[in-house]
Amino acid sequence: MLIDRAEITIRGGHGGHGMPNKFKGPDGGNGGDGGSVFVKTSSNLNLLNQFSEKDVFIAENGSMGGKNNRSGKQGKDIEILLPAGTSVIEKDTGEVILELTKPDERILICRGGRGGFGGTTGTPGTRGEEKKVILSLKLIADFGLIGLPNAGKSSLLNELTNAKAETANYPFTTLEPNLGVLEGKCIADIPGLIEGASGGKGLGIGFLKHIEKVSMLLHCISCESPDVIRDYKTVRGELEKFGFDLTKKPEIIILTKTDLVSSEDVQKLVKKLSKIVKKVLAVSIHDYSSLEDLKLVLRNF
Repeated sequence: MLIDRAEITIRGGHGGHGMPNKFKGPDGGNGGDGGSVFVKTSSNLNLLNQFSEKDVFIAENGSMGGKNNRSGKQGKDIEILLPAGTSVIEKDTGEVILELTKPDERILICRGGRGGFGGTTGTPGTRGEEKKVILSLKLIADFGLIGLPNAGKSSLLNELTNAKAETANYPFTTLEPNLGVLEGKCIADIPGLIEGASGGKGLGIGFLKHIEKVSMLLHCISCESPDVIRDYKTVRGELEKFGFDLTKKPEIIILTKTDLVSSEDVQKLVKKLSKIVKKVLAVSIHDYSSLEDLKLVLRNF
């Protein structure tokens, strides 16, 4: 199961206290600095799942200074792996601290405390930084497959890519986003939207955010629908209510399951939808030629 939101507490280690002098002349050493907390990004989208078992991450404290001017040991840094596409948000203020956009970034998020100074009295180390944050994952994909439940999105993803998304002939088979890769371009299958999704109905807005960063919308509409125009307007209406300029993204309509109706009916549906969106492709997962036509469009985008 893909977890796309988590709340965690992170803290840098405290600095070690400085050692006060016990004898005349220099004697007590400085305390060691506390370890810091870094985040590192990965292409693994399931990394937020780790926080269902652990939600507090604390770097090692620095050690106290020693006799004979010996400095205390520095605390070890820790590194938290997060999926690329994660926003790190300050829980109390709602401020976005970090936007992690690509794999293999390594960024300091909580600095460890400074060690105290040794000497006549010795000074205490400072506390490490602490943050309570919300981690929110938004998929970063080239194409987003959208549409009402049971519009054939997952089946199409499986045929276009090496994905193995679950499919069945009933609504809401897809309960979490699925990803596949076609010739280096990422396609995200977004769980089916229904009227009222932007207000929390059905699967709600939990997955609408995953459309924010895709470059093109692939709007799937089933040939079996009794009203393809209504289906189209239903989904577009939810995108518009959600905001973030989702309706301004480039879009093509993919008329799916064309093998289930006559060729004459397919042409009528294409003509009807073409009055709304310029690019309409009629596709069946059982028709190799139609799949190749779609791949060509995606390849050249």
